[in-house]
Amino acid sequence: MVMRAKYELEYELKCSPKVLFSRLSTPEGLGEWFADDVTLQGNSFVFHWNKMEFKARLTALKEYKLVRFEWADNDDAETNFFEFRIIVHDITGDLALLISDFAEADERDDAIYLWDTQITDLKRALGI
Repeated sequence: MVMRAKYELEYELKCSPKVLFSRLSTPEGLGEWFADDVTLQGNSFVFHWNKMEFKARLTALKEYKLVRFEWADNDDAETNFFEFRIIVHDITGDLALLISDFAEADERDDAIYLWDTQITDLKRALGI
C-alpha cells in the first residue's frame, strides 16, 4: 500500500475573504481556476480536467473561513480530502489561503507545482 502524506501550502492573496470564499465554495467559482469545469451532480461536485471527471462531496463549510472536499473515489478516509482555509492575520490584516492536501512522497513536488499553477489562475480570476 502506498502512503500518502499530508502537506500544507500557504498563499498570500490581496482580496477580501468574501470574494475569495465564493471562488472556493461554488461550482462557478472553482470552475474559474481550479478545474476546466465544475458541475453539481446531486450533492457531489464534479471536477472536470482533460475530459476526465472526479467527484467530491463538500463535507465542511464555514463561511469565509473553511471549505473541505472529500474525494468519492478514495477509500482512505484519512487522506481523501483537500481543504481550503482562509486566514486573516491579526497583526497585519493580510489574507492567506492555506491549502491542505495529500500526496505520495514521489509525487509531492508535482502536486505542489500544480497548486502553484492553480493559484496563479486564481489570482488572475481575482484580478490580483
